[in-house]
Amino acid sequence: MTWNMLVTDLKAFTIFLTTVQVFIYEVNGEPSTSLYCVPFPPNFYLSTATSAYQIEGAWDVDGKGENIWDRFTHTRPQNIEDGSNGDVACDSYHKYKEDVRMIKETGFDMYRFSISWSRVFPMGYTHTINRCGVEYYHRLIDELLANNIIPMVTLFHWDLPQALEDIGGWTNPAIADYFAAYANFIFREYGGKVRWWITINEMDIIIRGYGESYDFAPGLPVNGVTEYLAAYNLLRAHGKAYRLYESVYKPFQKGRVGMAVAAQYSVPLNPNCPEDCAAAYRQTQFQIGLFTHPVFSKEGNFPLIVREHVDRNSWLEGRNVSKLPYFTPHEIQYIRGSYDFFGLNHYFTYFVTAGIEDGGPSRSRDSFSIIKEMESSPWGFRGLLNWIKAEYDNPPVFVTENGINDLNVFYDTTRVNFYHDFINYMLKAIYKDGCNVIGYTAWSLMDNFEWNRGYTFKFGLWHVNFNDTRRPRTKKLSALYFQQLTATRCLTDVPFA
Repeated sequence: MTWNMLVTDLKAFTIFLTTVQVFIYEVNGEPSTSLYCVPFPPNFYLSTATSAYQIEGAWDVDGKGENIWDRFTHTRPQNIEDGSNGDVACDSYHKYKEDVRMIKETGFDMYRFSISWSRVFPMGYTHTINRCGVEYYHRLIDELLANNIIPMVTLFHWDLPQALEDIGGWTNPAIADYFAAYANFIFREYGGKVRWWITINEMDIIIRGYGESYDFAPGLPVNGVTEYLAAYNLLRAHGKAYRLYESVYKPFQKGRVGMAVAAQYSVPLNPNCPEDCAAAYRQTQFQIGLFTHPVFSKEGNFPLIVREHVDRNSWLEGRNVSKLPYFTPHEIQYIRGSYDFFGLNHYFTYFVTAGIEDGGPSRSRDSFSIIKEMESSPWGFRGLLNWIKAEYDNPPVFVTENGINDLNVFYDTTRVNFYHDFINYMLKAIYKDGCNVIGYTAWSLMDNFEWNRGYTFKFGLWHVNFNDTRRPRTKKLSALYFQQLTATRCLTDVPFA
């Protein structure tokens, strides 16, 4: 097998191989000492985050409409690890002031939260407004500002109004215009108070519910097509919302808009194997580049290797048209450059080899790559930051999610060590490698409903007792760690034995 058969975009592949050297260098023994007592850069943001469905509860209170995760958890509880749902969750709809107190006590500069589309527009369409929902977010934003906490607002974090799913959801081309209308209202309503925006959270995960996984809403059957239709329309929706803000609101609101990208770092299982190197590159472009290349690259459009593989497999599967839609020239133009920063959600490093997984047509099969192992690796985080720098000309990167599951109720030393190591390697990427990282967000403020894992996974800095109807919150060791970090504004040794 020749290199030309493995990859065609030699320039992009060369960039990828160069950044993978960070991985090889770390494995071969670069000292992993911390940058002790080196402060965070000036104007660097330390943040924490949640999302609406995961914490708010009040699923049918005060006029809120049904969303796809309401429907999914109520009708398919067997697809949730513990059969649970977000009907009550952390009850943050009623306890938002306590949440803000926790953020302030921990010392964070910023709080990233999402707006429930169906709480504001119960049917998804903007002609029917739920004023109770609108006022709830005003109260939350006002409480944050009163406590000197900067709000970062996510417009969409997976909880699509069920009424829009009933007409095709993210597979329906009209969804991009519905999203733009929703975004227009939110920008107009809250833009005088909010300067940081995320349009869409983790397109890569959203499309799993559109034909890649039965355990993510809306749980469409696996078919190899609808995930690509959803990806295409998500990018169109993001581009429309960004250009709307840019032309109408940015001149006087002066805010910044980005999208949050689920990005895992893929490295070859065997760095000395050309096939594994090429497979890791393909995995990177199918998992990240599918969503970032149209926005952050100079040329726009889908990555060349993704286009070639999907088109070829579409033909081999007997299809008359490609599974992956083609952007029009106008779409390429308005999607390209539709960012003020790169929102990065990172959790894992993948070890990848070449091959085809069992099953029918899918994005995974199209990539001709198999994830053999995965781990939470701080050096992989640094490698990913370097890849973004090299691939997209060093855009401003705001780490909008980073965290780990730790089932220890209060003494969560695994989480403390995770955060210390990942922040250490982020600072290396900033100071040694010149990566343009402007903020870091710990996922999550508190234990919450973790989607298909229900309440079996715990990512919170604060513990929530879900067996108590009052949903009391208690500070964990990791919250104390961030309390010290935000107070000193520099990374020191792990303060807790």
